[in-house]
Amino acid sequence: MKMKNIIAIVLILVSTVITAHTINYDKVILRHWIISKENKTVDGTFYMLKNNNVYIEDANNNIVHFPISSFSNGDQEFALKKNEWVKELNDQLEVNNSKSLVKESFFDRKFWIISIILGAFGFYIFFFAEKKQLKYLYPVLSVGVVLSFFSFKDKAFHAMMSTTSPTFVDSAFAPFKPNVYTHWDATYFYVESKGIPTTHGMMVGISNHGWQQQVPIPQCYTGSNPWSIPLNPVVAATPVPVDPTHFTRGAIAVAVNGIAIFNPFTNAGVDAFLDGQLDNYGGHCGRADDYHYHTAPLHLYSYTAATSPIAFALDGFAVYGAVEPDGSAMATLDANHGHYGTDGVYHYHGTAGAPYMVGNMVGQVTEDATHQIIPQAAASPIRPSRTPLAGALITSCQPNAANNGYTLVYTLSSATDSIVYNWVTPGSYEFKYYTYLPTNYADTLYPGFVQCVLPTGIEESTFENNDLLIYPNPGDGNLSLQLANGIQQKDVQAVSIYNYNGSLIYTSEHFIQNIDLKNVAKGIYFVKIQFPKYALSQKLVVQ
Repeated sequence: MKMKNIIAIVLILVSTVITAHTINYDKVILRHWIISKENKTVDGTFYMLKNNNVYIEDANNNIVHFPISSFSNGDQEFALKKNEWVKELNDQLEVNNSKSLVKESFFDRKFWIISIILGAFGFYIFFFAEKKQLKYLYPVLSVGVVLSFFSFKDKAFHAMMSTTSPTFVDSAFAPFKPNVYTHWDATYFYVESKGIPTTHGMMVGISNHGWQQQVPIPQCYTGSNPWSIPLNPVVAATPVPVDPTHFTRGAIAVAVNGIAIFNPFTNAGVDAFLDGQLDNYGGHCGRADDYHYHTAPLHLYSYTAATSPIAFALDGFAVYGAVEPDGSAMATLDANHGHYGTDGVYHYHGTAGAPYMVGNMVGQVTEDATHQIIPQAAASPIRPSRTPLAGALITSCQPNAANNGYTLVYTLSSATDSIVYNWVTPGSYEFKYYTYLPTNYADTLYPGFVQCVLPTGIEESTFENNDLLIYPNPGDGNLSLQLANGIQQKDVQAVSIYNYNGSLIYTSEHFIQNIDLKNVAKGIYFVKIQFPKYALSQKLVVQ
C-alpha cells in the first residue's frame, strides 16, 4: 500500500498543467461627428485623443483632427469615453502580461519543488529502498524525470530569454544603410526610413483588378515617427492571431531595408497576394500612398547573409528565411510560423506560402482601438484614397532625374496611360493624370508634408568633441579611443565605425580601447559611441 501511495503522489506532482486566458477586443465604432464651431460634419471613426485634439479617420481613410472643444457636447463625451476605453484596454493588457509573468514565476517555483521531491525520492531509492522494490521504483523515477523535463522545457527556454542585443539588430540593417538610420535606447530599437526600397522596383506585377490607383510617395518615418522594435520581448500567455480581425491596420513588422510589412490580409479581409494586389516583390501602396509589403521579403537575401534576419516583428522577434541562424536548414515550424532557436529565443520564418511570416504574435503587443499595434510609425496622406481601376496593368514606375517624383505607366483598354507626379515645391504635390493621349491630362495640386532628410548616422555629436579622444588621428588605422570628462566606459552601449558613405564597417557591444583598422581603405571614417540617451561622434582619417 505504501508503494502505491508513493507512486501516486509522484505522478500527480509531475503531471500538473497550465491554463491560459484569451484577450478579446471590441469592434471599431463608426460615427457621424458634428463640429459645432465650424458648422460642419465628418463621417469617420475615432482614432485617438492627443493634446486635446480628436483624431478621426474620415470617409476617405484620411486622418483629420480637430480640437475637442469644437465638437458637440455629445461628441466630446463620446471621444472622452472612447479614449478611456483604449486606456482601459491597454491597462488590461498590462495586467494580463503581469499575470503571465506571475505564472512564469509560479512555474519556476513549481519546477524546483518537483525537482526537490524527485531528488528526495531518488535518495530514498538508493539508500533505503529494499532490493525487491527497485524494479518498481526505478521506472517511476525515470517517468517522473522525463515528464518534468518535457512539462517545463518551454518554460526553461522562456526563462533563458534576455534583452535582445541592439548591435545584433543593427547588424541586420547594416547592408541597407544609409537608406535606413538606426538608434536605440533601453526599451526600443528605432528604425528610420523613407519607406522606399532602393534594391528593387515597385508596383509592376499587380493584377488587372488589384491596383487601387495609389502610387509610392516617400514618407517621413523619422525623428519622433520611427519604427519601434522592442528590445525586451516578452512571450505572450496567448499569442494573438494575425488574421482578418487583428492587426488589420498598420504594420506587424519592419523589413531590414526599412520597408513596413503589413498583415497578409487587407482591411477587406482578403489575402492580398492571392487576390493579385501585390507587385513582384510582395508590396503595393496603401491609402496614404505609402509603399509596404504584405508577404515576407525573401528577395532581400540577394543583399544580405542567408543566416541574417530579413525583418523584425513589432513584438521584438526576428524573422529568418529558409536557413536557421546557425546555417542549418529551417526546422519544423509551429502554429505561429516559427520556433525557439538553439539559444532559447523565439524567431519566425518567412515562406512563400501563407501565412508567409507571422501566424500569431508570440510576443506581447498592444492593439489599439483601430486594430493596429502601438507604438508604430504613421504615414501621411496627401490626397484622397482611390478605388480599384479594373483592367489596368502597371508596366513601369520610375523616379525622375531629380529624384523628386515618379512616372507610373499603365495600360488600360489597349491604351497607355500614366500618372506623372512630383514634390518640386516643398509641401506641394503636383499630379498629372494622363489618359488616352499624351497631351490629355488633368493637373491637380495637393498640399502635403515637406519631404524630410533621412539622418546618415554619421552626423557630428551635439556634445563637445573633447569627450571622445581618438589618436593618432590622422593615423594608419591602428587607433586608440579614450573617454574624457567623467564619461564611464560601463555606460557605453556600442562602438560603431562608418565609412564616408554611411556603411557600417566595425561594431562592438562594449567599449574597446584599441581597434585595428589597418586593412581598410584610406579615407575619412566616423567613430560613433552610443550611450543610452545620446551618442558621441568623431571624424577619423586613415592615411
